[in-house]
Amino acid sequence: MNKVDAARQRMSREQANQLSVRVELQVDCFAGVWANVAQKNNAKLIEPGDFQERLNAAGAIGDDRLQKETQGRVVPEAFTHSTSAQRQRWLNRGLAMGDMGQVRHFRR
Repeated sequence: MNKVDAARQRMSREQANQLSVRVELQVDCFAGVWANVAQKNNAKLIEPGDFQERLNAAGAIGDDRLQKETQGRVVPEAFTHSTSAQRQRWLNRGLAMGDMGQVRHFRR
């Protein structure tokens, strides 16, 4: 995060926002990986329905949806967390991968 913050300071606002989006999508992916591992290890950290609730939350708090609700329009260059669909896709991707080593080459 220190490297990301330092890079953001040298960028335009739009570029910095794009970098923030990538970080947030990576966080969603890591959350999916964690859920996969927790399920495999029977850690009882995840109850039935928890992952679906997280998917629903990711869909509800995407920048596109929040902007539409608050501003009446969507401004993609102002995104800092990504779209609802992107968040759900990366959460699912992490769940399917289930391995932090596979997250190395992160692309939208």
